[in-house]
Amino acid sequence: MLTRKSIKDVMVSIDEYPHIPSDISLKDAIGIVRSAMVDGKTCYQPMIALVFDKKGLVGTLRLRDILKGMEPTFLQPSSTVQGYSEDAAGLSVLWDTLFNKESRERIERPVSEAMNPVRVHVDVNDPIVKAAYLMIHNDLLVIPVLEEGKRVAGLIRMIEVFEELTKDFVENQETMES
Repeated sequence: MLTRKSIKDVMVSIDEYPHIPSDISLKDAIGIVRSAMVDGKTCYQPMIALVFDKKGLVGTLRLRDILKGMEPTFLQPSSTVQGYSEDAAGLSVLWDTLFNKESRERIERPVSEAMNPVRVHVDVNDPIVKAAYLMIHNDLLVIPVLEEGKRVAGLIRMIEVFEELTKDFVENQETMES
């Protein structure tokens, strides 16, 4: 039988992830994230930081987002350029000399320019399959969980969703093989 647990049964606390103000620089955010990675006691996978402003949670910042935020602008691919192809790995050679120079300027930008804004959320009482659907169709690994549509109560991660939704299939398979 497929699980009937709700999101509140498997969500994790937001306190387990670093919190970053939306108006600080990427440089300052790097310091916070690196500190959380070294500490390792309070940071789950995937490695993200939660971005807050005065109103509450406004986005997430992945390691990929930080590196992309540091990337020199002219190396960022544009699908509108004639002749652009996805195989632009040759441009990575230019990173060696240019990454440091322009990157030092780009990390002074606010985190809000590099973060992923919160696009979707779930409620603590929603079924886990709702989180699975939103994760699949929005390419997300983490979704904020709200209580009464307002307060951030926690996070639901892909790992918990996967574990809960596949558990019955594995258990049924093992029973059938016995």
